[in-house]
Amino acid sequence: MWLDALYHSLNPIAFQLGPVVVRWYGLAYFFGFICAAYVIYRTARRWGTDLSVDDVTTVIVSIAFGVIIGARLFYVIFYGDGYYLANPIKILATNEGGMSFHGGLVGAVVGGALACRRLHFSIPTMCDLAACGAPLGLFFGRCANFVNGELWGKPTDLPWGVMFSDAGGGSVYRHPSQLYEAILEGLVIFAVLFVLSRKRPARPQGTFIGTFLMLYGVFRFAIEFVRLPDEQLGYLLGTNWLTMGQCLSVPVFLAGVAVLVVAHRLNRPQEGFLDVAEGDGQFVRNE
Repeated sequence: MWLDALYHSLNPIAFQLGPVVVRWYGLAYFFGFICAAYVIYRTARRWGTDLSVDDVTTVIVSIAFGVIIGARLFYVIFYGDGYYLANPIKILATNEGGMSFHGGLVGAVVGGALACRRLHFSIPTMCDLAACGAPLGLFFGRCANFVNGELWGKPTDLPWGVMFSDAGGGSVYRHPSQLYEAILEGLVIFAVLFVLSRKRPARPQGTFIGTFLMLYGVFRFAIEFVRLPDEQLGYLLGTNWLTMGQCLSVPVFLAGVAVLVVAHRLNRPQEGFLDVAEGDGQFVRNE
């Protein structure tokens, strides 16, 4: 099992400077946001919008706060199974793990929208730009999950099975479901959106965020079949296959389809900064 040997050679701690410990999981968030910012900036230039480096920085910082807060809150609400009601102080213990992608998505939209309102930039266009960069963040995050040995899959006899240290159940090789997600939710979705973003003029508003949501919903739902459910929840509704991740992925997929349908019908072009009113009632371009 060659991948198993690679896993056991990795250390969740990237480096340590005295009492300061830097983990790969934290670096995954950092590099994910940096790469997303670069993709947003380059794609915005390709589409002819006027986003500057400072504008992108403002949006990314706002999105980052939204992702972290939303991801944590969703995990507490949907995956906590009453634990956090009994131990509310643990809600702040993010170092112990517990982040939900679905909550991070909601937080990202809210944070990005607030930044766009401040900049007077088109929110639908920013959603499309952010969707183009988000898969790279997912890729780094899932790779960090693999390094941490968390969110592992079901037993397998495939040659790339991994014996995760904390999985329990004895010497059992399991699906590296974290890497399946890194490839499908990260690299594949990024490649699809990158190809779509190359067209000029840019495809209508909603095309990219809709495609992202639809593909993520499909991939996440499928991978849950080879990934173990969260221990505190198990399978839902008396089944031996339905997980919370699948339940949350269905509305994500449906939202993606709905956005694509609306985008096709409205056929609105991508736009950048909006005209805003001055005190005398005249409208000027916000630069």
